[in-house]
Amino acid sequence: MAIEVTPNPDGFGASVSGTQLSEPLTQESVEQIRAAWLTHQVLSFPDQPLSHAALERFCGQFGEFGNDPYVAPLADHEHILEVRREPDEAAPPFGSAWHSDWSFQTVPPAATVLHAKEVPSRGGETLFADGYSAYATLEPNLRAEIESLTAIHSARRPYSHEGYQATGGERRSMRILPSKNAWATQEHPMVRTHPETGRPALWINPVYTIGVKGLSERDSGRLLDRLFAHYLKDEFVYRHQWRKDMLTMWDNRCVMHRALGGYDGERRVMHRVTLAGDQPY
Repeated sequence: MAIEVTPNPDGFGASVSGTQLSEPLTQESVEQIRAAWLTHQVLSFPDQPLSHAALERFCGQFGEFGNDPYVAPLADHEHILEVRREPDEAAPPFGSAWHSDWSFQTVPPAATVLHAKEVPSRGGETLFADGYSAYATLEPNLRAEIESLTAIHSARRPYSHEGYQATGGERRSMRILPSKNAWATQEHPMVRTHPETGRPALWINPVYTIGVKGLSERDSGRLLDRLFAHYLKDEFVYRHQWRKDMLTMWDNRCVMHRALGGYDGERRVMHRVTLAGDQPY
């Protein structure tokens, strides 16, 4: 059966059919999927029931596993995080603020793969924002201003002992591992060149980008707020609807995302894997 890729109307995001991910992929299929992923940035694969081992095998065909700090993995599968929210939890959904996964790392993950195990009857969508289009449509003067700027990233806001993941007070099903290491900072270019496509993308996010090198806190905040207001315009955002057993993979090198709530009283369970990336330049 041939792989069929059905893009979203604007080309940002696509659905893939004609393959069974529980079985090892041929090299041709891996290359077709990778090409579609690089083109459309977010790929979804409906109706893919997967065991833990099958999920890990699928991910391993696209790269090495990433390093996932601050959240405890499944006990017997160190590369899988269970993103779980029980019906009676009052804490906000995990990942509910706009971010690019682990952008505070020296070498952040290239890909994140999320597999839907339990999906609520309402809410629980994921929003994705297109960094390529956000950059390309900036005002020329603003684009020129930021091309040589360096952003400062840190995990301190959510994952330090003073961070909101550690101090919210609400019970969570997920085990968060706050650390003093979250106060560390990492510098990355504000405009990132994708290492495989060569395309430039706006590469900042509200959770982990805490400032701009060489600017005061006030000036950094003003510039970042202006850029985020542009980046998160509706025209750059894709609202992803989940179904049980759907697998979705996205490119952290050119995409931001956030999880939505709206399903209080219902359970949502996802299994997440990250794949190692490249040092931004």
